[in-house]
Amino acid sequence: MIRFLKNWTLPISMVIGALFYKWIGALSVISPALIFTMLLLTFCKVRTSDLRLRTSHFLLLAIEILGAITAYYLIAHFNPIVAQAIMVCVICPTATAAAVVTNKLHGNVPSITTYTLLCNVVVAIIVPAFFPIIYPQGGMTFWLAFWHIIRKVFPLLIFPFIVAQLLRRLTPKFHARLTSISDLAFYMWAIALTIAMGIVVKTFITDYPSFQAIYANWHVICGMLVGSLIACSMQFFLGKAIGRPYADTIAAGQSLGQKNTVFAIWMASTFLAPVTSLAPGMYIVWQNIFNSWQLYRERKTMPQ
Repeated sequence: MIRFLKNWTLPISMVIGALFYKWIGALSVISPALIFTMLLLTFCKVRTSDLRLRTSHFLLLAIEILGAITAYYLIAHFNPIVAQAIMVCVICPTATAAAVVTNKLHGNVPSITTYTLLCNVVVAIIVPAFFPIIYPQGGMTFWLAFWHIIRKVFPLLIFPFIVAQLLRRLTPKFHARLTSISDLAFYMWAIALTIAMGIVVKTFITDYPSFQAIYANWHVICGMLVGSLIACSMQFFLGKAIGRPYADTIAAGQSLGQKNTVFAIWMASTFLAPVTSLAPGMYIVWQNIFNSWQLYRERKTMPQ
């Protein structure tokens, strides 16, 4: 039983979050502390000197930004709502917890940490500039939107890294102790995923009246379902393809494919038609199914 739970941690987390959303949602208050702690444990293994911009980072960023814009204008001819939804799935920045999964897959943690910082800054600039063009009903100024995004993302991304570096310098023994803890960050991420899944399901059920017209329009739902799957698959594939020449396949794949879906839902409901938040909710399932498969393959290749 213990082996089964270890092998299928992420799918189990999603199922528990979905089934017990009424109670899991109440735990959302501990999510910031969970994310902070798991990132602290992960960033303790990263030195500031390891954070270097690479050519692959700019290629990944180009795909993320240009891919989102291209996807919107291609799909908008058929359905503007689906186009907005898929665009959010592409332009959404890398998940803060992507470094945790990358570490579990024995990938390059400094590389994905560098890209996560870079893409979050760029997205904070692009979204307030571009979203009002395609959905002017939002009514939020550039600087206000920029501040909202920075305030929502960066405290949980920057502070754990700063604390980790201070611990490295001021309390090296304690820092070494934290560095020696191997799997705790991953299991904390599994708990955070359970809470995130509960929040997603609760949001869609609670807001059913406002989404009812879309729920009845099955071709829109199917468009989001299939589109989010294609977006997820393509981003993981392209990320790995870009990272391969730089011996950075795992980190590059996670950089482009693993998204901050809770933040994407917030972006969609804040800046675009609220129903577009359905697509990031679907994306969270696809990306964690793929992550589970990657972890399964990693376990199979590891010596027993």
